[in-house]
Amino acid sequence: MTRTRGRAAGPLGVLAAVLGQLAALVAVGLLITHPPGHWWDPGENGLVSRLAAHRTPALTTASDWLSAIAFTPAVVAVTAAAAALLLLRHRWRDAALLAGAVALQAALFVTAAHLVDRARPDVVRLDGALPTSSFPSGHVGAATALYGGLGLLALHALRGRRRVLPVLLCALAWAVPVLVAASRLYRGMHHPTDVVAGALNGAAALWVVAHALPARERRTPVAAAVPLPAALVHNPLSVDQALLERLTAVLTAHGHGPVRHLAGDAEDCGRAAAARALADGARLVAACGGDGTVTACAETLAGTGATLLVVPCGTGNLLARNLGLPTDPEAALTAALTGRTRRIDLMRVEGDGLPARAAATMAGMGLDAAVMADTGRTLKRRLGWPAYLVAGARHLTDRRFPLTVTVDGAPPVRRQVRTAIVGNVGTLQGGVRLLPDATPDDGLLDLVLVQPHGPRGWWQTLLSLLTGTRRPGPDAPLEHFRGRRIELTADRAHPRECDGDPVDEGRTLTLTARPDTLLVRVPGTPPAPPAGNAAPAGNAAEWAEREVA
Repeated sequence: MTRTRGRAAGPLGVLAAVLGQLAALVAVGLLITHPPGHWWDPGENGLVSRLAAHRTPALTTASDWLSAIAFTPAVVAVTAAAAALLLLRHRWRDAALLAGAVALQAALFVTAAHLVDRARPDVVRLDGALPTSSFPSGHVGAATALYGGLGLLALHALRGRRRVLPVLLCALAWAVPVLVAASRLYRGMHHPTDVVAGALNGAAALWVVAHALPARERRTPVAAAVPLPAALVHNPLSVDQALLERLTAVLTAHGHGPVRHLAGDAEDCGRAAAARALADGARLVAACGGDGTVTACAETLAGTGATLLVVPCGTGNLLARNLGLPTDPEAALTAALTGRTRRIDLMRVEGDGLPARAAATMAGMGLDAAVMADTGRTLKRRLGWPAYLVAGARHLTDRRFPLTVTVDGAPPVRRQVRTAIVGNVGTLQGGVRLLPDATPDDGLLDLVLVQPHGPRGWWQTLLSLLTGTRRPGPDAPLEHFRGRRIELTADRAHPRECDGDPVDEGRTLTLTARPDTLLVRVPGTPPAPPAGNAAPAGNAAEWAEREVA
């Protein structure tokens, strides 16, 4: 494998680009307002006058809303919120791109407006007198930098996907600057060339900032040093033939083959398919589906020396998120193949009426399990993980129930809870750390009891999640425990879930850590081999897997 990074423009290059953008903006403005020798007359008042003459209450209200979302306070608020969410997901480059583009276009807009000093159209203006001149449009420039930037980020995240809702959201983001431009003309605040210049200013700011930041890492795959037979175990409901072919091409490009395609059954989520892959000699098994498919493959591969490749194609994709893999299936597979091998733990889950099974991420009893059971497959396919929020809203009023908790044989504690969640990992969608201390290779399990008292308690729970603050005791909205074996016992049967899949209701749930039982590929540079390329004694299988670059 070779890695390349696109070079960011140097400070002098960035400065030259900014000054060039400003010079071009001012030059165009002066040519429009002061044509040499009066060679031309822009003649732009006609369109604005016609729009002013055909104003209606409905259009005026719509234009007011459109202008408001591109007004300075709204732009600052949306930019700050978007940047904060991106930083929570460790996407600092995307956050810097949005904030930098909005700030740059604003600085150039203010400077150019002062130098050009163009009068606004001679019509009744709905926004009154503004402190800046007409050229260029600051509203359109800000909308282009912000919402156009959000559309670009969405486009990058959508590579290789076929989901209708995200595509519509991307198109909506790009439509905002166009609608804002129309509203500014309708309200008599700008000439047509002003809004065009504003859009170009915002787009150029995005380009300059994008080239000023370090480019995303690009990996060029090379043939693997030790080609290994591979299999793709997939959920046929979430993985189509086109995606299978693209994933196969990624494996082949890294020297692995022949690649078998094995569809998982609905009854066992892919356990039998993973077993067939091992029987056929596969040493790399890619689990393509949601957490159910991933866990089924993980349970089958545990202790065999074969390595799991997690390819997120489901709703939650918790294991992929916690291993630091991209959410795009092809990108995740590439990151795994070009990364390193890591040993992680699994959980053994059992209870009354529940045969022993493995879990890789989380298992629980109570509200979270009720939400999983109440979230339809169609809604999950359309919305992705936000579908759980829809079901969650319906269960916020579910009553608390008494639960007895025993950790590693210590004296039991009794609590009144809404839900109890035991995790091998700790991060939920959106970067929320439900179990801040959980890591998949520490040999321990983490338990959180969610026990809010009324609406205020739910607010305290949300605040604790966002800030990471914790306090012990039964009155805390979130109470945490750690151990190798955790036993949950309720007074009566309650909903239960395992790795996001509902299981039969029951009174008990017992979870036991299974340390270092699974080999899985994660992003990162493989460690250098020891002197003489000799494999460490007693760990030859793992070392062979690490050699796959």
